Amino acid sequence: MASTKTAPAATMSASSALKKKTSGANNGAPAQRTQTSRKGKRAWRKNVDIEPVEAGLEGLRVEERTTGAYLQNKKDEELFQVDTQGDDQIRKTLPKFSERVLTSTKILSERSAVPAVFSRPTASSKPEKRKAVSHDDKTRLLRMGKRLRKGPFGAYVDPDQVGEGSALLELSEAAKKAGEYDVWTEDAPEKITVKAPQLDNPRSHIVLAAVPSPHEGSSYNPPLTAHQQLLRTAHEKEEQKIREAAEVEAIRAKFNEARAVVFADLVANPIGVPGMTIDTPADGQVDEAEEADEAEPLPAKKLPARKTKQQRRAAERIRAEKRALAEKLARRRMHATVDSAKLLRKAIARNLATRERLRVQRQAALEEKLTQGLAGQRIGRHIVPEGTIDVQLGEELSESLRGLKPEGNLFRDRFINMQHRALIEPHAPNPARKPRHKTKEYEKHSYKRFDRDN
Repeated sequence: MASTKTAPAATMSASSALKKKTSGANNGAPAQRTQTSRKGKRAWRKNVDIEPVEAGLEGLRVEERTTGAYLQNKKDEELFQVDTQGDDQIRKTLPKFSERVLTSTKILSERSAVPAVFSRPTASSKPEKRKAVSHDDKTRLLRMGKRLRKGPFGAYVDPDQVGEGSALLELSEAAKKAGEYDVWTEDAPEKITVKAPQLDNPRSHIVLAAVPSPHEGSSYNPPLTAHQQLLRTAHEKEEQKIREAAEVEAIRAKFNEARAVVFADLVANPIGVPGMTIDTPADGQVDEAEEADEAEPLPAKKLPARKTKQQRRAAERIRAEKRALAEKLARRRMHATVDSAKLLRKAIARNLATRERLRVQRQAALEEKLTQGLAGQRIGRHIVPEGTIDVQLGEELSESLRGLKPEGNLFRDRFINMQHRALIEPHAPNPARKPRHKTKEYEKHSYKRFDRDN
């Protein structure tokens, strides 16, 4: 029995001696001997004492478990609080020390502020599901890849048509802001005031009467001079119309002639481009130019000789002299312009005054022209018609009211007059279309029996 009791004592003494020789870290790091070897660099690196570093890291881990983060990373407002009032109930909320609490209970009650690591996936730790591609993104990707896609009624959309390429057609501002404003609510959106341009209305300058008095030459018994003047004006207008019609006819004749020439070329030379004559050599015939090229080869192009250093220096010196002369001439011109600055200022002032005077004259002439209406001016796409002149020849004059014949059209005169006064916009004449089919007339059988009662 004595031998059995001495064996554990020897074992305990040996283990205590080993503990004295070794020093182990509290965090579970492998123990190192107190008397370490210093033979070689490897031993120095292996046996270095890192206990202060491990102690500092362990202190940081304790701070993280207690507060949830490192204290050095927290703000002062989170760590300190100035209590100016005090709380009497704080003692009741603090836990009381009890010796009856077991050590295991104390250990379990110390909860770490660091969130635990879950082995099972949770709602927050699950990876996000891949979002489904929207219809617009899918259409855009198919359009960029030139892939066929179905449109309305199951038809395939052609990727080559306008607006179906890789270039995206952005939505308008109205479509982007759709739904933001409810028309049934009382709060109306703020109105943006748009400043209208300061332009004079041409109607304000027109002083033409609604029913202007006719020319005295259009009377049934006019004076000779007034009648001749009105006839001359009507004659000039007709001549201008005939001249314009002749120009249009000449242009049309040129087009017809060109078409005839092209048609003749197509008939004469059905192969090739119209207007090009193709010369096909006969059998055994060789072009003279080709024979000359084969007989006399072109001389080789002589390359320029390489310049020497002396020639390069001379060329550089000549360029520098030209550059210096150009700079000197530019400097001299600048000094001359500086000396004549007053003259230039006066000349510019005269030019500006002349331009302003011409502008005022043009504006006055335009306003003077507007007083007589918009006849003959282009408004938009169309020209305001000047109207027709109602005049009779000398032999057509009745010289009395009994033989007077009605002429002109009051409705046409009033309509053109409203266009001259900028009350109606001008437009192209739209004559009535002729009926495509002729009206057939039938004679009923009852019409033939007009002599019978029934």
